[in-house]
Formats: sequence, structure tokens, C-alpha cells
Amino acid sequence: MKAPAPTPPEEQIVTTWKIACDGGEGPLGHPRVWLSIPRDRGWVECGYCDKRFVIDREHARDDH
Repeated sequence: MKAPAPTPPEEQIVTTWKIACDGGEGPLGHPRVWLSIPRDRGWVECGYCDKRFVIDREHARDDH
């Protein structure tokens, strides 16, 4: 019998190139980290909770 495929990490669409992640409340909570989305790739994953942040290029705004 084949093992079930792992659940993909949570994904969030964002409109800023720099975002903060603290894992939210509950078991995935972790220290707040700031992540920068590479413009060529368009997404970044949190090293703590594996949440993926994907930029909405059509509505993205530059930071500061």
C-alpha cells in the first residue's frame, strides 16, 4: 500500500516583497522572522514552519 502524499505547506498570497512570519498561534508558532521574496522567483518559504509566501505581482508594492 502506498503512503499518502504529504500535505503541502500553507501558502499565502502577499503584496509586499518583505514579510514577517511568526507561524501564527498554536503548534506552528515560532519567533518572528522577516523574509524577503526574491523578485526572480516570486516566493519564499519560512525556515521554521515551511509556510510559503507568494507575491501577487499585479498588486505588489515596493517596500519603503
